[in-house]
Amino acid sequence: MEIGKKLSGRYKILKPIGSGGMANVYLAHDLILNRDVAVKVLRYDFRKDEDTIRRFKREALSSTELVHPNIVSIYDVGEEDGTQFIVMEYVKGMDLKEYIINHFPIAYHKVLNIMDQILSAVSYAHQNQIIHRDLKPQNILMDENGVAKITDFGIAVAVSQSSITQTNSLLGSVHYLSPEQARGSMATNQSDIYSLGIILYELLTGSVPFEGESAVSIALKHFQETIPSVKKFDPRIPQALENVVLKATTKEIADRYKTVEEMAKDLETSLSSSRVDEPPFTPVSMLQETKVITPISVPTDNELEDTMVIEPVKESQKKSDPEEPEKKKSKKWLWIVLLGIFLIAAISVSAVYMMTPKDVVIPNVVEMTPEEAEEELLTVSITVDEVIEEPNEDIEEGLVIRTNPDVGNSVKEDTSVDLYVSSGKATVEFKDYTDEDYQEVKAELTELGFTVEAVEESSETVPAGMIIEQDVDEDEEVVPSETTVTFTVSSGRAGFSMRDLDGYSQKGVEDYAAENGLNLQITEEYSEDTPVGYIISQDIEPGTTVYSGDTLNIVVSLGQEDIPERQFTVPVSIPYKNPSEESSSQEDSDGESSEEPDPMPNTIEIYISDAEHTMDTLFQQFTITEDSDMAIPFILEEGATGGYKIVRDGETIEENNSVKAPE
Repeated sequence: MEIGKKLSGRYKILKPIGSGGMANVYLAHDLILNRDVAVKVLRYDFRKDEDTIRRFKREALSSTELVHPNIVSIYDVGEEDGTQFIVMEYVKGMDLKEYIINHFPIAYHKVLNIMDQILSAVSYAHQNQIIHRDLKPQNILMDENGVAKITDFGIAVAVSQSSITQTNSLLGSVHYLSPEQARGSMATNQSDIYSLGIILYELLTGSVPFEGESAVSIALKHFQETIPSVKKFDPRIPQALENVVLKATTKEIADRYKTVEEMAKDLETSLSSSRVDEPPFTPVSMLQETKVITPISVPTDNELEDTMVIEPVKESQKKSDPEEPEKKKSKKWLWIVLLGIFLIAAISVSAVYMMTPKDVVIPNVVEMTPEEAEEELLTVSITVDEVIEEPNEDIEEGLVIRTNPDVGNSVKEDTSVDLYVSSGKATVEFKDYTDEDYQEVKAELTELGFTVEAVEESSETVPAGMIIEQDVDEDEEVVPSETTVTFTVSSGRAGFSMRDLDGYSQKGVEDYAAENGLNLQITEEYSEDTPVGYIISQDIEPGTTVYSGDTLNIVVSLGQEDIPERQFTVPVSIPYKNPSEESSSQEDSDGESSEEPDPMPNTIEIYISDAEHTMDTLFQQFTITEDSDMAIPFILEEGATGGYKIVRDGETIEENNSVKAPE
């Protein structure tokens, strides 16, 4: 399938993300709904196989009926240019096989959580009369939130019937194949249960139970060999949890869980303390009942005589038959021989009966020493085969925990039993949990019986919630129920409350930043209000939690800015006004002398506003008797505006408030 191709003009192929026995899977983008989807495309070598195409369509359509949070949703089914394809939900994450590889060992409670999701999905499918037939970790996807989703429901039918030569695909599935499927029988709901048991086995041990050089050799092991014990791989696994694996993977369907719900219910309580002393599960088909042979009854002489019918001999016959004495003699020998045979048979049967071992009941030898138990067993003609040590939380070291077969079972005389003797409380090698998530470790260890405590400590390198150190050494042998482990857990980087730096000098802030490991960035600005070298502002608000290594930006005052001053003059003309003109004209009108008097002076007042003066203060005062020109001097800062006012004899004759230095 070419990258960039659009199926149905809607699904744009982005990249390949997987392949299987009959189909390849691509990441695509739904251009209509604007979402990523997974597109499964039938392989090229199956495109002309009508039987495979028919099953591919049928199984895909049946899967669309399954709407469940733990089942991959089917969105669309189509065909383009002879290519069959299925559009389904895109699960961002990995398949369960990869998850096991990356996360093993997995905490028991997490194993149960994953299995609970898978069992819920399979149960829902079975209720809808759909058998998966090919359950395996590669067909179970884990998204980024830890949600399990099963895919490829029912597609295994097409694979098993139409792709026998796809050995890689078969080899991947055969590790989880039920014995009845391996023998070629029809798959049932309990076939899925067998596969679920193998998946649980792999979650607990990190590997599949059977390996082989070919698919056939592995399939043979599924119906010939016993599933290996998960407790031999990890003795800490509770017996009740191993029993779920054993019951789900029995060879005979009759011994398996009848339904997925039954398996889920059993698994749910497998870590419960009430099931600590549960004995190992044994399939019913492996327990052969003892058959008692009923002795053959031997007829007595009287009974033999009763069975003999002798007809009376007539007198005429006696006289007429000269051979009668010989006949009687031969009959007598016949009965002697018959009697001998019956006696030999009776003696033989009696001998066999006397030699047949009697049924006896295994006595209770729990909490006895092995020697005491052996003596007690000999009283009923039972011998001890093996003495096997195993840890036990309740029974003192050196005493018998149980027998195999169990106490109370009926067996024949001279039977050998195994004694299981307590080696004391179970010890485990403590692992190194540093750099692991504290909550997950606490859950795991609590299940094992440890008392778990935590002490928080800040760390610049270890993320919050992760373990920094532990007070129990790695590989130390400890008894969980008697051990309290204290973890030092990171609370993250050490934070502190940001101080208000208002009023601090630059030197004071530099000392504060160095003391708390802050990166200091300084910028400078002029300020009319803040003295030189003191803080104008900070970018982190006071009271904010900050951490060592954070960056603090501050603005430091340069003081008032020195603006250059300009000196210049503004030329003005001051007109003279003779105060005596009015009085002279009055005299002329009165007919008096018209001789011109001497001019009377005008009093001139100059007011200026510049860098050194204000309009409120008199700048200069003088008198004139004629029109006069003058240049008013100004001192102004760059860009500043000044002004002036001219007052003549108490009257303002000119005012300008927009004086600027010439450019």
